[in-house]
Amino acid sequence: MPFLDIAVSFPAVIMRPAVSSRHGCQTPPASFEDVHNLRVHMIGVGGCGMSGLAGVLLQRGAYLSGCDLHSSEAVRRLASSGAVISEAQRAADLPDNVDVVIASAAVAKDHPQLIEARRRGAKTMKYAEALGWLMSHTAGIAISGTHGKSTTTAWTAFILERAGLDPTFIVGGYVDQLGGGSGAGRGPHFVAEACEYDRSFLNLSPKCAAILNIEADHLDYYENIAAIEQAFEEFAARVPDDGLLIVNGRDERCAKIAERVKAPVATFGDSPKDDWQCTDLYATAGRYSFNVWNAGRKLGRVTLGPAGRHNVWNALAACAVADHCGVAWEDIRTGLADFRGVGRRMTLRGEVGGLHVIDDYGHHPTEIRVTLDAIRERYSPRRLWCVFQPHQYSRTLTMLSEFAGSFEQADHVVVPDIYFVRDTEHDRQAVCASDLVERICARGGNAVYIPGFEEIATFVANEASSGDVVVTMGAGDIGNLADVLLERLRANLSD
Repeated sequence: MPFLDIAVSFPAVIMRPAVSSRHGCQTPPASFEDVHNLRVHMIGVGGCGMSGLAGVLLQRGAYLSGCDLHSSEAVRRLASSGAVISEAQRAADLPDNVDVVIASAAVAKDHPQLIEARRRGAKTMKYAEALGWLMSHTAGIAISGTHGKSTTTAWTAFILERAGLDPTFIVGGYVDQLGGGSGAGRGPHFVAEACEYDRSFLNLSPKCAAILNIEADHLDYYENIAAIEQAFEEFAARVPDDGLLIVNGRDERCAKIAERVKAPVATFGDSPKDDWQCTDLYATAGRYSFNVWNAGRKLGRVTLGPAGRHNVWNALAACAVADHCGVAWEDIRTGLADFRGVGRRMTLRGEVGGLHVIDDYGHHPTEIRVTLDAIRERYSPRRLWCVFQPHQYSRTLTMLSEFAGSFEQADHVVVPDIYFVRDTEHDRQAVCASDLVERICARGGNAVYIPGFEEIATFVANEASSGDVVVTMGAGDIGNLADVLLERLRANLSD
């Protein structure tokens, strides 16, 4: 069934002039400019990376169709820009004369539309392959790491854009200051996140790459942390001898990789040994200011917009990338100061009766911990409530102890059902949300399991009060709860 409220019918695409008389092209276009009039169909188009790539293709003049099981704000934005998007997943629903079919990493190899595309002779690609294809014709900049990729990618793109370099970019989130999560600039640089899941970042050949940190994650795909390290090392090896690899000097795994690559390396951190160093850190309401040094030379002092100490390291990485692209320090400094962040990264959604509601994408124990720390610093809440939606049964199971220990800064934790994605039935039977609640309580925390959003909104609205902060957190659909909760709080206030 199509998303009739946000998309026109498929015949609107079929009636457009065909790129060629063939059903599809056997090879991708040779350059960015050649995507003009290309017919692209994207399966799972609503995902973070996929929707960003779709936006770039639309801006470059491609005819874009796609399908996704769920409507979303990203899907609605694409439809309003001319994409034709449907819920339909059948082979018969693949548009005529499609040239390239791009599938997200979550799409099965035997998806009906992929099978149909191959039958017709259309080129099929994974998201990461398509990203690599587009990046290969540019001065590619790939931002990798277990945490901080979206913020650092957006920050870098923002600095380059402010400096007049007009970059192309794809960010795994919505960025108000950039007009969205993607942009097709006319400058030479292409800034994109490089995700390690499925080793997808090994499809990229960036001229400049950053590794922000390396931790255990995606253990449904990787056997162990050693396998993750190996994948990052292979990614680092893809940077050419005339490029630049930027790594976190404070991260031991990053440091080991830096010692073994052929490309030039720049480190960032708080040590005099780091090429990009921060000193004299000071926080006001959670926002950090510090001196920036490069190669032993003091450049100046900067105050960041986004709160949290973890953003100091993201900012230093963005400094190093921008400097490599030729941006002057003063432009870097103002870009660091004026940037306001990425959507669903400690985003204030509203305030009712002195109670603040925040939404955040954090879904890994480290992300939970640093975000709760940052909220404490930024708001000094009377009580801090965290409504955390676990993302994936497999991740919850393999990191159950780590998750349980990540809520120390929260006074109250509410856990709904686990968000299902890429899991097997065995995974679903092995763990449940109440298991996490039990572990949190066993460590002295205050946690409760409430399965549904409506029930959670009622509970929190009745229990929280002025001076409290509530953060909805997770990579699933938990962001929808923030609006429901705000409505319930307003209703309570008016009673």
